Amino acid sequence: MLHLLSVGVHFGERTLFEGLDLAIGNKDRIGLVGRNGAGKSTLLKVIAGHQKASTGSVSAPKDYRIGYLPQEMEHDEAATVLEVAMKAFEEMQLLEKRLETLTREVAERTDYESDSYANLIQELSDANERLDAIGASSTEEQAHRILQGLGFKVEDMGRTMSEFSGGWKMRVELAKLLLMQPDLLLLDEPTNHLDIESIQWLETFLIHHPGAILLISHDRVFLDTLTKRTVEIGGVKLYDFKGPYSKYQVWREEERSRQEQAAKNQQKYIQDTEQLINKFRAKKNKAAFAQSLIKKLDKLERVEVDDAENAQIRFRFPPAPRSGKVIFEAETLKKCFDELTVFEGLDFIMARQEKVALVGKNGAGKTTLTRMLLQQESCTAGTLNVGHNVDIGYYAQNQTDELDGNMTVLETLEDVAVGDVRKQLRGLLGSFLFTGEDVDKKVKVLSGGEKARLALCKLLLHPYNVLVLDEPTNHLDLKSKAVLKEALQSFDGSLVVVSHDRDFLSDMTQLVYEVTPTGLKQYIGDIKQFLHEKHAASISAYEANKAVKVSSKKAGQDTQATKASPASGGDDYKTRKARDKALRKAKNGVERHEKKVAELEAKLEESNAAMAAVDPGDRTKVTELAYAFEALQTEMQETINLWEKAVEEHDRLQTEAASM
Repeated sequence: MLHLLSVGVHFGERTLFEGLDLAIGNKDRIGLVGRNGAGKSTLLKVIAGHQKASTGSVSAPKDYRIGYLPQEMEHDEAATVLEVAMKAFEEMQLLEKRLETLTREVAERTDYESDSYANLIQELSDANERLDAIGASSTEEQAHRILQGLGFKVEDMGRTMSEFSGGWKMRVELAKLLLMQPDLLLLDEPTNHLDIESIQWLETFLIHHPGAILLISHDRVFLDTLTKRTVEIGGVKLYDFKGPYSKYQVWREEERSRQEQAAKNQQKYIQDTEQLINKFRAKKNKAAFAQSLIKKLDKLERVEVDDAENAQIRFRFPPAPRSGKVIFEAETLKKCFDELTVFEGLDFIMARQEKVALVGKNGAGKTTLTRMLLQQESCTAGTLNVGHNVDIGYYAQNQTDELDGNMTVLETLEDVAVGDVRKQLRGLLGSFLFTGEDVDKKVKVLSGGEKARLALCKLLLHPYNVLVLDEPTNHLDLKSKAVLKEALQSFDGSLVVVSHDRDFLSDMTQLVYEVTPTGLKQYIGDIKQFLHEKHAASISAYEANKAVKVSSKKAGQDTQATKASPASGGDDYKTRKARDKALRKAKNGVERHEKKVAELEAKLEESNAAMAAVDPGDRTKVTELAYAFEALQTEMQETINLWEKAVEEHDRLQTEAASM
């Protein structure tokens, strides 16, 4: 177990936090939350030993191993992806060398009854157990499995780090940490550069991580899926709650309401008592009584109400000027970089006031497509037309990097603002939590979340009728993200949003476009309908099922090609009758499995609700429910696989019937 005792961090006269006490158990799953600038990332650095605390101490058992994934890091650019990941096994290599030494010493010793010999045997046993625990026999296989789970292809393993973007480099570092299997994993926004498929793979992997996890994330679904405990950092106080973030939010509001009511009742009591004191203190026969009331008030412990984090972004996008009926129209669009074809055959029509989400694997071309819509990238083939009177506001993934670090917050807006809006800049910045001296801060000293807020603030300086947003929630805290979502939902223009955040995309768009190498696939609804339509518990299951579907179709085509034609009319009748019977059977199988999937979905929701309601301190019940939930997930996946096979069989039989 790791302990923080009265930990504080000060920067000159500024106190980031102080007096923090925290205990992290061996199997804890903790979500660390708090507003931007509260010190979440700094606290992780202190625990990891990358920054020294101003006051207090961090203590852990001997040989306690901590794995730390920061938001920003340096990389070995010349090393290959696999080489960097394999650095996770440096401990194993040292252990193997130590085992050789220990084995030799044991063979040479004859003092079998001595304490030193017993200690030697114990160390030898511990080293062997540790080697077994980290799976020393299959290290490269483990590295390949985890790297592929995070989106790398087999051919990527030999490429150097310098060939990859910052997001992909972060994945390699994450793979290295996961391979280390440390006692405590410290993860600072691990989902920022992952696509939905990789996030869900990471969720599944971390659920089975044997050690403790302390993570910072602004992905509500990710937090609720992984964590069983929520710690909010706020100045001099930690709020520690045994439950995931969504339940913690409810508890915090209820707790604050209880405190407010208790404080209100106490204040009434104080006022009534003071009235009695004022009434009796001047009367001789009541003076002693008045003095006793005064002493009673002096000793009264005042009820404290937790500070409500009421400060949050407050804004709405300006009304959108009217545009033409068609915003974008693409026909057989193709994009290549040298010999690499990103996508081709892409057709796309977007109408006025439509709100669409672009999803797909990293590298599928989502960002490339948004840059083409902005005419910042040319198309290799095909045509792309932008509609009449279309005025586009753009938020890029790296928007915060494009801010001038040497300018102040106020100067950043003054540099682009024109007209009467220049008089309102301080008020606008106040709506984005930049108040007082904050507006005179240099951009380079702002946190990631503060830079993201400033970049969003710039979008409000002009009334756009189309917004194209590429990962707008990266670095935004949960409350700011919720306000941005609400503003986008009420935006009366057109919206194209690229995001991996399932909670953010939920109820945001009317259409989802999946970007694939062969074009766009349209799905009506939001991200929930997209996933549901695929009959998959996760994007990864959907991808696996799609692969099965392709191979099954090929097999069906081969079967048709080699199938002998009926020899006679009688045989044809019997064949047709048998085929009709098989077709009915296949259709019944599809319907039966669909019904089973629906039943299991309902059971999963019930199981999830039961886990959310159980007391986290009841370990036996928690474990029982967790196993039951996992069994349901397994049954769901098996049923989905059976459904896929039934659909393939039904499609094959229908094709055969049509060809007869």
